[in-house]
Amino acid sequence: MPETPGQPHAPDGLLTIQTVAFPKDTNSGGDIFGGWVISQMDIAAGITAAERARGRCATVAIEAMRFHAPVLVGDLLSVYTRITRVGRTSITVRVESWVRRQKTREARMVTEGDFVFVAISASGVKREVPPEDAP
Repeated sequence: MPETPGQPHAPDGLLTIQTVAFPKDTNSGGDIFGGWVISQMDIAAGITAAERARGRCATVAIEAMRFHAPVLVGDLLSVYTRITRVGRTSITVRVESWVRRQKTREARMVTEGDFVFVAISASGVKREVPPEDAP
């Protein structure tokens, strides 16, 4: 896969979701709407947080969100996640979105950000994140 000069050579984290950007997801300029990309990132980060918390989590913040390049119709969007911090009730997940361009097969990071989650009980009340080695 061709790389883009000045870009990282490989994603940082685990591949969590992949999807294709469709015309229904475009903004008025014809590129993929940024909110659609953020929602894909939030879904992936939520999967990672819920696995670590062993249960339900809710997004409480998106920090340091950066858009590097547009997502185009037909791009394969791959979202990578890595836990960077676990607190008493919170989990911070680093998220990178990469695309493989449909026509050129170019690979590049298009967005990155830090998503913060809080672990919640079935009733929606904040709860502690279990230790990593807990059964």
